[in-house]
Amino acid sequence: MSEIPPLAYHDPKFIDSDEGRPIRIVSEYLAPLRALAAAGVSATVVFFGSARARAGGPLGRYLEEATELARLVTEWSCAAFDGSLVVCSGGGPGIMEAANHGATLGGGRSVGLNIGLPHEQRPNPYITPELSFEFHYFFMRKLWFAHLARALVVFPGGFGTFDELFEILTLAQTQKLDRSIPVFLYGSAYWQEVVNFEALVRHGTIAREDLKLFEFVDDPKDALALLKRRVTLEPGAEARPAFARSRCPGHP
Repeated sequence: MSEIPPLAYHDPKFIDSDEGRPIRIVSEYLAPLRALAAAGVSATVVFFGSARARAGGPLGRYLEEATELARLVTEWSCAAFDGSLVVCSGGGPGIMEAANHGATLGGGRSVGLNIGLPHEQRPNPYITPELSFEFHYFFMRKLWFAHLARALVVFPGGFGTFDELFEILTLAQTQKLDRSIPVFLYGSAYWQEVVNFEALVRHGTIAREDLKLFEFVDDPKDALALLKRRVTLEPGAEARPAFARSRCPGHP
């Protein structure tokens, strides 16, 4: 009797093949959707920043400040929203680990959206276990950053941080978001040195109005005060994530 072959979706050779790539991609959307829904997570404050930040290094001070801000955000969430506004990071070391650590110190949960990289970035130990996700595709990971975000706090970072920041700024500038996502650039001296925003206006590549898409912050308490003014959770809003939507004139 011939052996019954496995169903295609149970066949690792197929799933790992070029033809199985669409299945892998959609799985990186649907698996987090299911887990986040089960955990009742639908709103996040996203922390971006360098994985290379180390205590005693040039970015060392930002580790302490990211930890403190994440703690303050979590305590505020627990007091004002019953913990439903959750700190989210990229899941790795450096600023990301500091954010997840701060959420733990604040007595709340936190999300980690980790991605496999050549340098073997691994999830940090402070992520809430059921809210720890591993991605292969950068674009699916960035979708989940944007999908749940009610605000972004962007600490100093390199190419990855720039990629994540400008993805959101581009979506906001082009009005592709169905809600406002306040963006806070933490560490004004760093950001004003590494990105000449005024030059972009002067050269006509962005409008001066676009500079209102973000604000500079330099202190955890000041950042929290801005978050409290800018972030609201709508009464009766879904307690679970829905399928992602973007604004498209003429279409629901």
